[in-house]
Amino acid sequence: MSVPNHFELLATDGAARAGQLTTPHGMVKTPAFMPVGTAGAMKGMHWREVRDAGSDIVLGNTYHLMLRPGAERIAALGGLQAFTGWNGPMLTDSGGFQVMSLSELRKVKEEAVTFRSHIDGAIVELSPERSIEVQRLLGSDIAMQMDECVRLPAERGDIDRAMQLSLRWAERSKRAFETAPPGYMLFGIVQGGDVPQLRHVSARNLVDIGFHGYAIGGLAVGEPQEVMLAMIEETAPLLPPERPRYLMGVGTPDDILEAVARGIDMFDCVMPTRNGRHGMAFTRYGQINLRNARHVDDPRPLDEASRWPSARNYSRAYLHHLVRSGETLGAMLLSEINIAYYQHLMSEIRLAISQGSFASFCERTRREWEHGDIAAR
Repeated sequence: MSVPNHFELLATDGAARAGQLTTPHGMVKTPAFMPVGTAGAMKGMHWREVRDAGSDIVLGNTYHLMLRPGAERIAALGGLQAFTGWNGPMLTDSGGFQVMSLSELRKVKEEAVTFRSHIDGAIVELSPERSIEVQRLLGSDIAMQMDECVRLPAERGDIDRAMQLSLRWAERSKRAFETAPPGYMLFGIVQGGDVPQLRHVSARNLVDIGFHGYAIGGLAVGEPQEVMLAMIEETAPLLPPERPRYLMGVGTPDDILEAVARGIDMFDCVMPTRNGRHGMAFTRYGQINLRNARHVDDPRPLDEASRWPSARNYSRAYLHHLVRSGETLGAMLLSEINIAYYQHLMSEIRLAISQGSFASFCERTRREWEHGDIAAR
């Protein structure tokens, strides 16, 4: 069965790509970074700040939402966008990764995964069909197939078994998604750990099944960056160039530059908001630790050239005070500053690709990071 394509490739620069993805809730410019609103909320931020910072699309988490408040309840309240007030495109993951990583008591079988809820201890079953049903109830623009993600390092036999199971679940996920309205999308997920041959098998079989887009999963799970990049290089050329490519759970600004250079279009990560809650800011100077005493008397802003007001209008001394005092406002300000930095980075990446200057942009950006923060005052 042919699968409609909602992605348009607008420019390339080497392997780097700029494009746009049309969804029922709006257009997404790529390369795109998706902030993570795990339980229907962006930690420390209002949805309007997420939008104002430049985010076209956000990510919601199937595992957490199906357990609380429940997919059927969200559907009865108009779907995840209406429920949260985020009036834009949204991608939901399948819930599989959280089952594997958060649930201590779980059993993986061909039919489904059974696990004990971390909220109330109830036994829950999640099959590929139920995962798609939950994601359709949530109303996300992009759903993900259910897969089994193996943490690295792992034995080849375990990686192979999980990859083959994920392929069978991919076929079931696609069948379950066939009744979705036009315009909504399902992405397949390439697995295979750090074994190139298994990545090849997974990618080729997923392309044969046919999806609206393709994700590279099972990376950013503890392996070195060079392993992650090597697996992208093995996988991306096997994926249809006219379809979007999504690297799941990545990552740092440097990871993003490296992955874009290898043909990746979409990213997600909790790092901007998580690091913000712990006093860390992402800036053109690199990461800055606002807990550091060097900021205690510094009246200068975090970055006077930033397009985001909070990075320009609050002194380092004040941000340091908020962080050291444990004030919620400190986490809120740094989270929005970080999301704004990530979105500015993506905007500059897209511009550089369209101008054919992506390599020089990467060079210039890395020089600024390596130069480091402004001298202490």
